[in-house]
Amino acid sequence: MSKTKHVPYVPVDRKMLEFSYTAVILGLVMSVVLGAANAYLGLKAGITIAATYPAAVIGMALLRFKRGTILEENLARTAGSIGESIAAGAIFTLPAFVIAKAWPQFDVENGYWKSTALMLVGGVLGVLFVSLVRRVMVEDDDLPFPESVAAAEIHKAGQSASQAAKFLFINMVTGAGVYMLGVLKLFEPDRDFVFRIGELGRSVIKLGSTERSLQVGGVTMAAAPSISPAYIGVGYIIGPRLAALNFSGGVLAWGFLIPALIYFLGDDLRKFLPANATEEGWQPLAAAVWRYIVRPIAVGGMLVGAANTLWKMRKNLSAGIGRAIAELRAGGSDDAKLDRTEQYMSSKAVFGLIGLTFLAMIAVYYYFANVLWVAAVAAVVMLITGFFFSTVSGSLVGMIGSSNNPVSGLTLSTLLIAALLMVSLGVGGANGVAIVLAVAAVGCVSAAVAGELLQDFKVGYILGGTPRTIQLVELIAVVISALVMFFPLMLLHQANIKQGGIGFGDPKLPAPQSGLMALIAEGIVGGEMAWPLVIMGIFMGVGMIMMQVRSPMLVSVGMYLPFATTFSIFVGGVFRAIADRIGESKGHNEAQRARSENIGILISSGMIAGEGLMGLVVAAFALLEWKLPAIFEHPSYYVGLGVLALMAINMIMTPINNAGRPDEPAPPTAMM
Repeated sequence: MSKTKHVPYVPVDRKMLEFSYTAVILGLVMSVVLGAANAYLGLKAGITIAATYPAAVIGMALLRFKRGTILEENLARTAGSIGESIAAGAIFTLPAFVIAKAWPQFDVENGYWKSTALMLVGGVLGVLFVSLVRRVMVEDDDLPFPESVAAAEIHKAGQSASQAAKFLFINMVTGAGVYMLGVLKLFEPDRDFVFRIGELGRSVIKLGSTERSLQVGGVTMAAAPSISPAYIGVGYIIGPRLAALNFSGGVLAWGFLIPALIYFLGDDLRKFLPANATEEGWQPLAAAVWRYIVRPIAVGGMLVGAANTLWKMRKNLSAGIGRAIAELRAGGSDDAKLDRTEQYMSSKAVFGLIGLTFLAMIAVYYYFANVLWVAAVAAVVMLITGFFFSTVSGSLVGMIGSSNNPVSGLTLSTLLIAALLMVSLGVGGANGVAIVLAVAAVGCVSAAVAGELLQDFKVGYILGGTPRTIQLVELIAVVISALVMFFPLMLLHQANIKQGGIGFGDPKLPAPQSGLMALIAEGIVGGEMAWPLVIMGIFMGVGMIMMQVRSPMLVSVGMYLPFATTFSIFVGGVFRAIADRIGESKGHNEAQRARSENIGILISSGMIAGEGLMGLVVAAFALLEWKLPAIFEHPSYYVGLGVLALMAINMIMTPINNAGRPDEPAPPTAMM
């Protein structure tokens, strides 16, 4: 707990407008828009970006027209950032129902109310769970809350003139424009290359003698980086080291495993080709080897990566549980006697709402399981694990920020517990898979929302906001986001099918975390997991830990994602490294480096949001079967490389040219 009395930025005795319809409506619109953009990015790249900073910048820029107060701006950012958490929970789990064939279709009639109910229950529980432990965690000096401090400093800096909004909005237009030019076929965004590995029919490997020999050889492929503002932006934000780790998984898959498998299996694979097949005909076979052999190996690596992440954080996890228990034992306070900045929703109200949500959860799970006692057991499991992991999520956000919160690892732990319990109770088949995924979905949304809300509580604590107002607005934002988040997912899924794909799980819409959840649920409950391949991946993950690889999870995710995606993310990381190196060569001091970093991240965030929103528009066109015109019938990828070069100049030189003077004070720098 804090040893000295905290003094907020807005004094407790100063009356200032905080709750206004303008701020709330603006926040809700941002929540939907930024959540939809993150849904697009997460389904394609398996990564979401923190919406806190774009929401803060947009909120400040728009509320300035009505001379909004800093507390109104904070409330708008609070509401605007929650959509990203709902989106993360949705994309990590809801597509798993389709991939596992627990849901035959993903449309309004067959999926809307089920999806919305899961997101709504999970989101409300996340708000309520973290409300029980908010005081002790927000006031703990041992929790630095880096992103909360940065967001608060951005709000403070916004009281004076700022150019942050300009960089964000201009690059939203840039990202949307570049993506649209690719769709309109000014250039080809992707390019695959095929090449031989040995000479099939002539290449032989002798196993000690001529009698023991193998016919080897085949044709594999590799992809060039996608010309994607969103992927490039992600790489810039996560930086060169993490981008390289992610790309190393793609290199491991497409530079080693797939060529090796095709080299040895080429003679058997050739049987699936027509007699007159060209080298390009091997591309679907290479993709099948990746999907059905390499991806299960990657799943094993992800399992080890998730376990390793939680093990490394075991002390923080234990501390989070301890704080939760201490807060529950401490009981509630009389809010009427407290300062405005210490007024929270009463514990009685919180527990009452948890009870109502628990009953709603039983009803939702009964719909999935069709057996009341199974639904009740699943609800109890969710209540216990949900509180545990929501508290854990909040504690981790306090240590490392919501951008780095391992929500998918926490969700995987919930799924494993639920799956093993259902199997031990004799629950199996399609209903068993569905109920396990339903528990994981609620847990995932709950953990994501809990971490984001605790981060918002801390920002309000620093600025002098009213916690009860923040809780109320978060609940409203959760409900609105849950009601609409199904539609971007449905648009992308159905548009992919219209364009000849399979929807969720397609190389152009891989949804990697959901694919992992589906595979685990089917494997444990339905007995369909390719265990030998998964076990190989587990040993691969153990080997990476022994080699002290920084993040086995990120490497495994790189194996699971399409190579063009990880390559593009890596290119973005290279742009960041070049910008940092130029800054060093110019002798920039810490303040100048901080300004360059913030501008680069705002540029990247704008490009990600621009492509994400335009991607949803294009998906809607495809769903409605509105054909877009084509500039060239056979566009060139090399024109796309020219566009990539222009993006590089923008992302490298714009931050450098706006680093400012050495004597200017440093801005807040926790935007990573």
